[in-house]
Amino acid sequence: MPDYRRHRVPGGCYFFTVTLLERRRTLLVDHIDGLRDAVRRVRRRYPFAIDAWVVLPDHLHCVWSLPPGDAGYPTRWRLIKLLFVKALPKTERLSAVRQRRGERGIWQRRYWEHTIRDEEDYRRHVEYVHFNPVRHGLVTRVGDWPYSTFHREVAAGRLPLDWGGILGTLATARE
Repeated sequence: MPDYRRHRVPGGCYFFTVTLLERRRTLLVDHIDGLRDAVRRVRRRYPFAIDAWVVLPDHLHCVWSLPPGDAGYPTRWRLIKLLFVKALPKTERLSAVRQRRGERGIWQRRYWEHTIRDEEDYRRHVEYVHFNPVRHGLVTRVGDWPYSTFHREVAAGRLPLDWGGILGTLATARE
């Protein structure tokens, strides 16, 4: 059996990719309010900073910074996934294994995690998060995708609305 060891740095900054089990589904954007509520509820109990986040129909990417001395991102993800699923009607197909375990068939069991190493690594991952809807062909401009912290960055004056160009020339806006 695989040994899924996670790299944990107390107070660290991490990039995550979390994916639905059925990649053709659009649950994340169809139920965006339920996802936002799950994140809000978990953040109240287990705080973390959202440095960047994008929600696509079947997966999400984000960059989080944890409080000093805290490396408990697995607990946060377990609770976010659980709370989101509890808000959904039980309409998904379940494998025999998931049925036996009493699991829902919404999320892939695992997720991708990467510990951010330095400022350049941070910048590249935040840009990747914001540019992802264009990369997947969902929009032609980063600013056209509604489920992204890109809009927060524009409102704060940290990025211009035309960041990333049209259809993919990644024009970075470094300050």
